[in-house]
Amino acid sequence: MGLFSSNYESAGAGIAKNAPKKEGIALFFDIFFRKFWLMMGLNILFFLFTIPLWATLPVMYYVSNATVSLTIVVLLLIVFAVNFGPAVAGISKVIRLFLLGRHSFIIRDFFKGYKQNFGKACVIGILDIIAVLSAYAGYNVYPAMAVNYDSKIFYVPLVITFSVVLVILMMNYYIFLMMTATDLSIKNLIKNSFALAFVAMKQNIIATVGVALYAAFLAVLFVYFMPVFMLMIPLFSAVPMWFIVCFNSYPVIQKYVITPFYESRGEVNPELTDGSEEIEEETIFEDMGGREKPREKPVEKRKKGKGRHIS
Repeated sequence: MGLFSSNYESAGAGIAKNAPKKEGIALFFDIFFRKFWLMMGLNILFFLFTIPLWATLPVMYYVSNATVSLTIVVLLLIVFAVNFGPAVAGISKVIRLFLLGRHSFIIRDFFKGYKQNFGKACVIGILDIIAVLSAYAGYNVYPAMAVNYDSKIFYVPLVITFSVVLVILMMNYYIFLMMTATDLSIKNLIKNSFALAFVAMKQNIIATVGVALYAAFLAVLFVYFMPVFMLMIPLFSAVPMWFIVCFNSYPVIQKYVITPFYESRGEVNPELTDGSEEIEEETIFEDMGGREKPREKPVEKRKKGKGRHIS
């Protein structure tokens, strides 16, 4: 139907049932724009769970008593650390449904992913925070020691620290998605994600570059367009980056984790089909999507008669 055309009542040819499916970058943008508003709502949900982290800034600035300020900040950081992992599991569950082409009620599915994976996700989230803090500490300590002792040997542990953190980052590309898609133990989640961090290096690099580019875009907004940046943080910051990660990582999980599981049981991975069964019997009605001729608006015949002229 042509919404901006005068002939808005004419029907198109429809969509063929066996039309080729989009892949790669075309599929990425197809899902991205179709789910744009849902991803914005999902980002707002995730942002609510990061408020304790953002709240530490005004506390440190406005609370003059050092002891009280430190106590409040520590409590806020504990709340954030406990909820960070489960919140990531929540958005991972919803984005996985987007990728599978299944309908999602973002609030229901977010909290379903949050609750079902709370224990495992909480542990992984805390380990992630410890890894980030370790990288930050290494960045500040080792270069200073290299200068103080005039020895470049202290850059070796710095490189090791960042290498370990990079591997942990790539493990996160898989661990939360596997958590929401399988019932693997935390031990097997860590083991599988560690293996996939090296097996799927190409996809990991693509995801990392994509996330880095989006982060650079946010950094530019922070430096030059602060009002826009402040608006982007609650509306469209974390979820687009995580969508980039999930789009690249979930096919790898299907290939190396989910599909082999079903093959070992002699079954077909249901995520790779549309769920419909092939019917060999003769059908009464045939799907004409993509082949039927467009129906044009019928031409109305004017009746002859005397008209009334209005000047």
